Amino acid sequence: MGEPLAGCAMIITADRRKREFASALERRGATVHHAPALSTIPHLDDEQLVVDSRALIASPPDIVVATTGIGFRGWIEAADAAGIAEDLLDSMRGARLIARGPKARGAIQAAGLEADWVAESETAAELQEYLLAEGVSGQRIAVQHHGNGADGLDEAFESAGADVQSLLVYGWGPPLDPDAHHRWIDAAAAGQADAVLFTSAPGSHAWLTDVRRAGLLEPIRALVASGMLLLAAVGPVTAAPLEGAGLATCYPDRWRLGALVRELVKHYGESVEAIHTPDGPLVMRATAAVLDGRVLPLTPTGLEILRALARAGGNVLTRDQLGELLPGAQAGPHAVEAAINRLRENAGSRALVRTVVKRGYALGVSAA
Repeated sequence: MGEPLAGCAMIITADRRKREFASALERRGATVHHAPALSTIPHLDDEQLVVDSRALIASPPDIVVATTGIGFRGWIEAADAAGIAEDLLDSMRGARLIARGPKARGAIQAAGLEADWVAESETAAELQEYLLAEGVSGQRIAVQHHGNGADGLDEAFESAGADVQSLLVYGWGPPLDPDAHHRWIDAAAAGQADAVLFTSAPGSHAWLTDVRRAGLLEPIRALVASGMLLLAAVGPVTAAPLEGAGLATCYPDRWRLGALVRELVKHYGESVEAIHTPDGPLVMRATAAVLDGRVLPLTPTGLEILRALARAGGNVLTRDQLGELLPGAQAGPHAVEAAINRLRENAGSRALVRTVVKRGYALGVSAA
């Protein structure tokens, strides 16, 4: 069957690691469109971050919470730029280091430290539950936040009697290319994408907000419900805003980009039904047709004709019915015949579309 994602048009809504993500999808045959719903704003020159870091050096923490790998690394880089990285790391050596998942643990290790505990679910909720169960009253806790910092950790620890030092290392801003963002929302609602992919909860929330503003939630919902559009997230936290709006969203058991890629390969390899033809399985994508693993070089008109024949499932469509799919006034029997011949030629198969004498045309369907 060739590349498992052949012919799939996929929209990446993430700014961070988008090239790495796209490369993994493109190696498997997908056509990738970048349309980040948000931008990542580093705070490496943020004076407040340096001030907060100096406060930790002056009064070392009992507990350090690292919520993201990129955020923890950015924090150390900002401290290094200010000439206080070694002092900051020294202030953490006597603290308990708590990581929200393996990426945060990896960043801690890269800084020459060791994590004392890692949240297996990679959620702030599990991390919060663990520390509150241990007891944090009277403890000084440094919390490195991701995104906009709205994870509830500061408030929960302060309510339990802790002295919390909050550190925001990067935040979320508007999309760098708002035209692309809105254009691909329109395209998804018009059925011109096979999947929309999400890697952060703020990103899925921002995408959903603009879908609602454009009045396109119901068309999106209908496409998702029909199986024509797949929404896929890196994990349940990222999927939550979408599922809260009634949009079914798939995600892998492991919260990794690689696991998400495997989930997409599994979905399009197992869940998408192929039509069996004499030339091999035919799969219709949003903007392409794939025959026996090969993306067919069809014209837009040829693709629409083949899509109509595929929907008919081997039943005959008349020349008049197919003529309605042709552009302009050239929709007579001869124009339909010419379009069918071009479709066959571009597909490299005469058997893909059969002529039914005096009736019309039908897709060449064979037994599985």
